[in-house]
Amino acid sequence: MTCTIEKILTDAKTLLERLREHDAAAESLVDQSAALHRRVAAMRETGTALPDQHQEDASDVKEMTKHKPHILLSQENTQIRDLQQENRELWVSLEEHQDALELIMSKYRKQMLQLMVAKKTVDAEPVLKAHQSHSAEIESQIDRICEMGEVMRKAVQVDDDQFCKIQEKLAQLEAGTYTTELNPQPSKRKILLRI
Repeated sequence: MTCTIEKILTDAKTLLERLREHDAAAESLVDQSAALHRRVAAMRETGTALPDQHQEDASDVKEMTKHKPHILLSQENTQIRDLQQENRELWVSLEEHQDALELIMSKYRKQMLQLMVAKKTVDAEPVLKAHQSHSAEIESQIDRICEMGEVMRKAVQVDDDQFCKIQEKLAQLEAGTYTTELNPQPSKRKILLRI
């Protein structure tokens, strides 16, 4: 059987309504007994009093009507106290459950965070490996480009040297001081070129 706060509140309201009904009934019984008591007192004065046995019964009834509302009230009060105690226990239990749920949720969040971090690490490994292989390829290509640049620099230097030599030869030719061998014959003649 589950006990909820709503059920406790409805039971408390029902008990309160019963308590009010019993209180009203007790007040009407007190009024009726007071009326009977006045009638009995009036009958005594007139001499038509009830016999002794009836007087004892009337006093017992009067005595019961005095105590009965209090008995009913005390029973209702004990029930209300029991319900209040049960309500307190339920509140404590509810708080304990909330604390336990918060603890469970915090552990769940922590594990999910760890899983996400682990997954990111796993997901990052292939990317990291691919990046490393690409960077190695890029480094080798950079080395090849540097080698090609060095070869080109040497080629430019050789070309510049050749250009300088050609310029010198042209300058010498223009000055008329350059001699060249054209297809040497068996006689090995030297031809002087003048421009």
